[in-house]
Amino acid sequence: MHTSGDIFVDGQWIPSTSQRQLEVLSPSTEEVIGRVPDAGLEDVNAAVAAARRAFDTGPWPRLSPAQRAQVLGELLEQLVKRGDELARTISAENGVPAAFARAAQVDNGLDVLRYYTELAATFEVETPRAGRYSPAIVRQEPLGTVAAIVPWNVPFFLAMMKVAPALAAGCTVVLKAAPETPLNAYLLAEAVAEVGLPPGVLNVLAAGPESSEALVTHPGIDKVAFTGSTAIGRRIASLAGGQLKRVTLELGGKSAAIVLPDADLPAVLSRLVTVSLFQSGQFCVAQSRMVVPADRYDEAVEIFAANVRKLTVGDPAEPGTFIGPLISARQRERVLGYIDIGRDEGATVVTGGGRPEHLERGYYVEPTVFRDVDPGMRIAQEEIFGPVVAFLPYQDVDEAVAIANSTEFGLYGTVWTEDLDRGVEIARRIRTGTFGVNGISLDPAAPFGGTKQSGLGRELGPEGLAAYLEPKTITLPASARG
Repeated sequence: MHTSGDIFVDGQWIPSTSQRQLEVLSPSTEEVIGRVPDAGLEDVNAAVAAARRAFDTGPWPRLSPAQRAQVLGELLEQLVKRGDELARTISAENGVPAAFARAAQVDNGLDVLRYYTELAATFEVETPRAGRYSPAIVRQEPLGTVAAIVPWNVPFFLAMMKVAPALAAGCTVVLKAAPETPLNAYLLAEAVAEVGLPPGVLNVLAAGPESSEALVTHPGIDKVAFTGSTAIGRRIASLAGGQLKRVTLELGGKSAAIVLPDADLPAVLSRLVTVSLFQSGQFCVAQSRMVVPADRYDEAVEIFAANVRKLTVGDPAEPGTFIGPLISARQRERVLGYIDIGRDEGATVVTGGGRPEHLERGYYVEPTVFRDVDPGMRIAQEEIFGPVVAFLPYQDVDEAVAIANSTEFGLYGTVWTEDLDRGVEIARRIRTGTFGVNGISLDPAAPFGGTKQSGLGRELGPEGLAAYLEPKTITLPASARG
């Protein structure tokens, strides 16, 4: 069991001033596997003060991007060495099956850090611009201090989506880990302590709502980068707007997978099981609405349900497990509540629908498939964040597009077809920030983020770096044209 009374601030482990601790529970056994401080207001103040000093007077923002890239490369090496430990820790904390923990949780995060390390090595801080009236220099400067707030579902990957571009840009960071999954963030801090990152550049703590809100509103923070629910995102946007803080918000989703008539149903639906039920559906880009041709509706439902029935639900440490537990008892009850709502609304449970009988402990819910779903039903409109999939029929492609666009969310979506050009044509019609043709990919080199109620701003790609930079224009006299 990992127990610590410290937080990582100003390049060192210091005792927390808080008298409260966060108990980290195993979602599969419900037993305590670790304890860390529940950071209090004094801890937040210390972390922000360290980040502020490091930005205002420290060397990090004043290094060239290439110099920062060298240090980030060293951090990458340290984290690669800790890859297996990170994977085991995250699996224990949030219940992701061990078979997916290394690749999906850790290696993807390492790829993000690798991408921004390489981008920083070649990044040009200043570029000349001819101008219409006079020449200018456009300079990209680090934005300032950043509060990076990450959720529990893919904690290391999502931390890297914020920390890596922020550090590459020359910002300093306070990383606030989720109360449910702080242990992997502590491993990140240990790696930071091993490399030559100046004190205060990256500070790490875990905290609940009160201290998290204090971090968001702290006058020493210039930008908030948050991944989480739309409800909390709205609250952060409101708080940050009052102070004109910059924000990047990656929020909820209710993504639709449109299966076109030409698709190979058995092959496509087999793949859709993974992109809808990975990590028990607890990921923001889960394809939780299956939009399929009406004349193949029964066939599609049965193929998908048959694949779901073959999935192993159980201990995430076991190699064959596909469906692990949900993160908490509260989340389990929320998901079960939505299953009851679906039944009450008139949808039909094809498979699943309750708690697995063979698992006496752990926050498990059976993977559940609904048919007879109307687009206006709550199970087709609201983010459930659990292993629940709804099947909706369509008569023609226009109706399929309308169904996909019918929610308040716009984070991700997919189309499945043998005709790639047709797939791209459909993609252009869906109001969503990211879209996949015959698959899902969060590529480090391409921007990711949402439209509508799914968020503000973009992460990943050059756009993700730009989110941590402020452009400055330096105008020159016309005679400088040469």
